[in-house]
Amino acid sequence: MGPNGPNQGETNMAKKKLNIGIIGYGFMGRAHSNAFRKVNNFFDLEYEPVLKAACARNAEKAQEFADNWGWESIETDWRKLIERDDIDCIDIGSPNNTHCEIVKAAAEAGKMILCEKPLAMDAAEGEEMTAAVEKAGVANMVWYNYRRVPAITLAKQLIDEGRLGRVFHYRAKYLQDWTISPDLPQGGEGLWRLDASVAGSGVTGDLLAHSIDTAIWLIGGMDSVTAMTETFIKERTHNLTGEKTKVTIDDACAFLGKFDCGALSTFESTRYARGRKNQNTFEINGEHGSLYFDLEDPHQLQFFDNKHDSHVHGWQTILVTDFEHPYMDKYWVPGTTIGYEHTFVNATADFLKSLESGQDPVRPSFRDGLETQYICDAVLKSAKTGVWESCKG
Repeated sequence: MGPNGPNQGETNMAKKKLNIGIIGYGFMGRAHSNAFRKVNNFFDLEYEPVLKAACARNAEKAQEFADNWGWESIETDWRKLIERDDIDCIDIGSPNNTHCEIVKAAAEAGKMILCEKPLAMDAAEGEEMTAAVEKAGVANMVWYNYRRVPAITLAKQLIDEGRLGRVFHYRAKYLQDWTISPDLPQGGEGLWRLDASVAGSGVTGDLLAHSIDTAIWLIGGMDSVTAMTETFIKERTHNLTGEKTKVTIDDACAFLGKFDCGALSTFESTRYARGRKNQNTFEINGEHGSLYFDLEDPHQLQFFDNKHDSHVHGWQTILVTDFEHPYMDKYWVPGTTIGYEHTFVNATADFLKSLESGQDPVRPSFRDGLETQYICDAVLKSAKTGVWESCKG
């Protein structure tokens, strides 16, 4: 197998097999597994993912996961998974503090790599990982799946068509409420996102990383930021020790940003917005128009076009379900919607499509993920220093 190509000995209906080895069986492990299973049902592709092996430290849970999702075998050591000759692509859905070591080993072994976000614990790790995949020349992608929400992809199309003109403002929110209880422990399976030694940061790396990736994809790079963070509950019982331990993640973060294009921005994220389960919004204001998106209404994109005659000015709601809209011709009839899981199917399709020619690498790549990591690091640094910080690494 070459560094950008899978084992191609077997064919089935002219499909080239892409043998996947997945690491992690949690939320993202399920989302990725579903995408691998479903992608060829909807997209006409040369490649077909094969669920070859699932890897987790707990053999019993790994086997249960494999049986449920159709993985052919299991491993309990990710190193053995990478060593296997029958694995073409390593898919990383394990906690953030495992990403760097796995990526470097997989790249050295010539495996293609899909990695959950954020790319790394910090930009220093991200640089090592990006250098490793670029040196090895292996295909790579970061699972910033919201780029594949059809309404967000349509927003990108409208911006690229010049319908907004010069962009003045970008404002984003990502709000949840699941950590409000002081009785919620930190650490261990399912709650590692509350442990900074495993997650790297709190809402900045978990939620705002999504918002940042979307923003820089839509309107370009970010120059500098000034931020504030807060940890509302200072101590929590740690699942692994049973002892009260200091909480060192950011429960909430808000920052101002300046984009390279001159636009001003506000970003806010918290897990303490009672009643908000997963509200992810952005609004973009430009010279000729504006856009607004809310993940709680994912099939709708709000668009204001100032070129309309003044007596019919107003926000219009675009129902993003027609065949002319991104990805939607692959699914149902116009007027019907798709769900969260399909963003991963769309991302998988784009990754597989990029392998067909090898000339158009899929985005976001590790290099793109590193750009987001630089911004996250600048946000966290600014929250400590109280001054504007550069996002350029």
